[in-house]
Amino acid sequence: MISNLSEREIIKIWQYLLLNRTELVTEDGERLKIIYPGRLNDDRGADFRDAVIATSQGLIKGDIEVHVNSSAWQAHQHHEDPVYNRVVLHVVMWHNTRAATNLQNGKGIPILALHRYMKDPINQWLEWVAGKGFIGKAPKDFFGGVLTMPCLKAAERLTNGVMAKFLDCAGEKRFLAKATRFRANLTQIEASQVLYQGIMGALGYSKNKLSFLELARRLPLRILESTVQGKISDEECLAQQQALLLGTAGLLPSQRQDRHWENINDKWVSELERLWAFSSHTEAMSPNDWHLFKVRPNNSPIRRIAAMTYLILRYRERGIFEEIVNMVREASASKDHHRLEKKLVVTIDGYWARHFDFGLASRIKNPTLLGVGQAANIIVNVILPFVFAWGKLASWPELGQKSLNLYRHYPKLAANTVEKHMREQLRLSSRLVNSAQRQQGLIHIYNTLCTQGGCNSCPLKQILPSIY
Repeated sequence: MISNLSEREIIKIWQYLLLNRTELVTEDGERLKIIYPGRLNDDRGADFRDAVIATSQGLIKGDIEVHVNSSAWQAHQHHEDPVYNRVVLHVVMWHNTRAATNLQNGKGIPILALHRYMKDPINQWLEWVAGKGFIGKAPKDFFGGVLTMPCLKAAERLTNGVMAKFLDCAGEKRFLAKATRFRANLTQIEASQVLYQGIMGALGYSKNKLSFLELARRLPLRILESTVQGKISDEECLAQQQALLLGTAGLLPSQRQDRHWENINDKWVSELERLWAFSSHTEAMSPNDWHLFKVRPNNSPIRRIAAMTYLILRYRERGIFEEIVNMVREASASKDHHRLEKKLVVTIDGYWARHFDFGLASRIKNPTLLGVGQAANIIVNVILPFVFAWGKLASWPELGQKSLNLYRHYPKLAANTVEKHMREQLRLSSRLVNSAQRQQGLIHIYNTLCTQGGCNSCPLKQILPSIY
C-alpha cells in the first residue's frame, strides 16, 4: 500500500521510476521533468547529489532530499543546516504541512508529492527496483506507460566489447582534459608549482580538495623547498615544513579554539608551535575551511599535510618536480606501476605514526601516511596527465606519449562512490571495468553527461538511437 511506504522505498522510486516523466507538478504548480535523479549521497547532507531537473526556468542542478512527509524537513532541522543549501527539490510521499521548505540561506524550494501520481498495487515495482528485477524485463509503470531507462537499455543491448570501447574512449578524454588544464596552468605558473598544486589537491580527496589547493596557493613550493636547503637535519626540515603548512592551514592546536588543545604536552607539537610563532607567514586559513566530518582518522587532512612534507624531504636534493619527471621517463609503459607507487608511498616513525590529529592518539600504530592506493590515485589523476602536458610544452613528445601509455596500461584503482554509482547505473560488471582508464571513463561520463543533463549528447544515443 502507498500509505505504508518507507523513506527507503521512496528513495528507490525517485531513483528509478520517474525519469523523463512530463506529468510531474510541484505543490506550487511548477511543471518539471527529471532528467537525472542524481547519485545516493554517502556523506552528510541530502539524500541525492548532482541531480538535474528540467523546469520552465531551464535546467536546475543540485541535491534532492527525500522524506515520507514534508513536515520532516523542519522536524530534522534541515532549515537550520547550511549543508542542505544545495537542495533544489524536496521529494515526499505526502505534503502534510503548511510550512514551506526553506533552506538555511532563506531560499524556498519546491515540494514534489508523489502520492498524486502513484497507483496501487506497486509491490511489483518495489520488487523490481530492489535489485533482482533488473535482470528481467521491467513491468508497466504506475503511470500506465513503459519505463524509460536509457542507460539500462543500452547496457542490455550492447556487447561487452562495445561498452569497453565506450569506457576507454571516455577515460582517454578525461586524461586529455586534465592535461589541457595542466597545460594552461603551465603557461602562467612555474612547472614545479603546478605539479605541487596538483598533488596537494589530490591529497584532499573530494571533501578537502579546494582547501588543499588554497593552502598550496598561500604557501608555494619554493618556500617549502627553501627550508630543506643547507645542512640542517631531516628532523629540522620536517618540523619547519609542518609548522609552515599546518600553521598556514589554521590547523595547529593554538589556532583551533573549539577544542581543548591546551592540555597537549608533547615535544613535537611544542616545536611546531614555536616555529610557527617565529616565522614570517601569510594569513592563515580558518579551521572552518576544512571538512573533517566522516573522514577516516588515518585520512585526516592533518596527516595528509604531514605526508607532503615527507615527500618534499625525500626529494630535497633535486626537487620533487625533477624527481617525478625522471620517475615517469624511466618507467616501463606496461609494468612499472608498482615502482611508481613506491616512489610516493610515505611510511614513517614518530608523532604521526601514533596520532591522526594533535593530541588524538591512534589505538593502533599506523606508520603509513600515504599508502599505495592514494599513491596510485595521484599517479593516475595528477602525475601522468601533468607530465603529458609538460612534455608537450617542453618539446619532449616521447615523454608525453610515455605518460599516456602508462595511463592506458595502469591497473584498476580502488573504486570510489562515483564509479560504483555509474557501474550500477550502466549495469556493468566489475570484470569489465578492469583498468584505471575505464574507471576514469565512468567518472568522465558522470561529470560531463549525467550531471549536466546530457542524455541527448551521450555517445550511447548515437550507438543505439532507437532506445532514446
